[in-house]
Amino acid sequence: MRIYTKTGDRGTTALASGERVSKADLRLEAYGTADELNSFVGLLRAEDMPNDEELSFIQNKLFNIGACLASADGEWITADDVRRLEQSMDAMQAELEPMRGFILPAGNRRVSLCHVCRTITRRLERHMVALRMQIEDEKRPDETPSQDKTILMQFVNRLSDFWFVLAEKMAKNDKISIFLWKK
Repeated sequence: MRIYTKTGDRGTTALASGERVSKADLRLEAYGTADELNSFVGLLRAEDMPNDEELSFIQNKLFNIGACLASADGEWITADDVRRLEQSMDAMQAELEPMRGFILPAGNRRVSLCHVCRTITRRLERHMVALRMQIEDEKRPDETPSQDKTILMQFVNRLSDFWFVLAEKMAKNDKISIFLWKK
């Protein structure tokens, strides 16, 4: 089987349902950003990270998010997944000093890659919000967002926080100074 199909040569692609949409569709922006983030998590994992099990979990969940966005099926992320991220952050924060101000995204390669992952996660979140708003504009007024979509948004929101905490933890582990914003 060939990897190229030529079906996208005119600027469209197929969703999991088979429906063809523009490659500029918000749904593709969202799951393309999840894919981009997943690639950067892979790069971060190549940096000999002590949290590799957590990063593997996140990579699998990012694939789930992409599948959810490609299929409009929201059962790929659970409240337990959100709790796992929260517990991981709580454990890392227990070892850190309280924040003293706004932190600049700098440090060594591992710390900086955590911040890259954080900013891509924030972009993913913005695309998901825009997509949700578009979908809700197309809904009937009596329909409400599903709980699954809420959990998906919660997971992505926690994930951006996770990268911030992981960056601080890596800076501490690597004895790298935290750079505070100076007004």
